[in-house]
Amino acid sequence: MKKTVAALVAVAATAGSLATVTPQAKAHDGVGVGIAAGLLGGAIVGGAVAASRPVYYAPVYVDAPPPPPCYWQHRRYWDGYGWVVRPVQVCY
Repeated sequence: MKKTVAALVAVAATAGSLATVTPQAKAHDGVGVGIAAGLLGGAIVGGAVAASRPVYYAPVYVDAPPPPPCYWQHRRYWDGYGWVVRPVQVCY
């Protein structure tokens, strides 16, 4: 609520200051009107952004993926004549 009131006061102050300056200024080809409209629009959008609240989401816990059920591993074994290395599928 406080931010909304502050934003409205800022917009009113900006609009009031532009209204008092506009009759004295001599804008050619609408440049002054464009600047005034840009400042007023920026104040309105800035006030709306300042008045908005941040959104917080609840934490989400994700379990780790399960390990693969099987994998290949090189195993060494004695075949009676010498050591042999061959791939073996190991499963849990």
